Amino acid sequence: MRTRRSLIDLSDLAAGEIDEIFERTKYFESTRPSRSLEDVACVNMFFEHSTRTMTSFTLAEQRLGANVITIWPSQSSLAKGETIEDTAITLGAMGIQVLVIRHPEDGFPARVALAFDGHVVNAGDGTHAHPTQALLDLYTLREEFGELNGRTVAIVGDVEHSRVARSSVHGLQALGADVVLVGPAGFLASDFMPGKARIERDFDAVLRVADAVVVLRIQRERFATMPLSNDEYVARYQLNGKRLKTMRPHAIVMHPGPYNRGVEIDESVLEFAGWRYAKQVMHGVGIRMAVLDFLVNRDRAVAR
Repeated sequence: MRTRRSLIDLSDLAAGEIDEIFERTKYFESTRPSRSLEDVACVNMFFEHSTRTMTSFTLAEQRLGANVITIWPSQSSLAKGETIEDTAITLGAMGIQVLVIRHPEDGFPARVALAFDGHVVNAGDGTHAHPTQALLDLYTLREEFGELNGRTVAIVGDVEHSRVARSSVHGLQALGADVVLVGPAGFLASDFMPGKARIERDFDAVLRVADAVVVLRIQRERFATMPLSNDEYVARYQLNGKRLKTMRPHAIVMHPGPYNRGVEIDESVLEFAGWRYAKQVMHGVGIRMAVLDFLVNRDRAVAR
């Protein structure tokens, strides 16, 4: 049985632990970080393309003094037929302590965590979870509003295929927010995460009461047939200049990226005073430093 702590989804963290990670994030963003991962070997394995997540994990590891190794799956023994479990055992035997993994298959990082004698951080698996993206989004919201208890956060768009949305719902609920999921039936089933969030179809009605709107990309690569046309989606769910005017004066807009101009948002959103995309990206490094430090150094403290 593996005993080291991993982060597969936000449901792995209690509300107090999320607060602890946020405190570490604040510290790392305001102070030159100590080399708290010095001599710790971290391997990044990304089976899907990534800009923000892979770059920010690499920067986070480097700033904490870790030894950073990138393994491209197509160039590894996985391409020769080795199982990921055997790869995990091999890396553990070499002294690797942290594996950061992105994979298109739901549950893949959890499988690795069962075989790896170290810490596994899920950098996104299929449509299942993306806990560090959700954490940086939650941190951005906390920075904006303070406590989230009683705040209404709307997540709109292709919710069904969004691993970020699933992780965010867990975290938002833990911190007391009222979560509203918005989208057409083809992008959001009526039984999506039952009991965790309210489902609405009328975007315009939700906009009038939301404190924050998280807009999601349509993940066309996950559809065999699109359930509605671009024009239909834009008419009903695009966030644009007209809809921005109906939002509450203090409301903000977020997006986990990458965003598609002219589809889920138009150019006016990029000039909106409440657009927080750049802040989200900025917090990505600090959050990932905090997560790595939390996992590795909590483990060291327990071991002592």
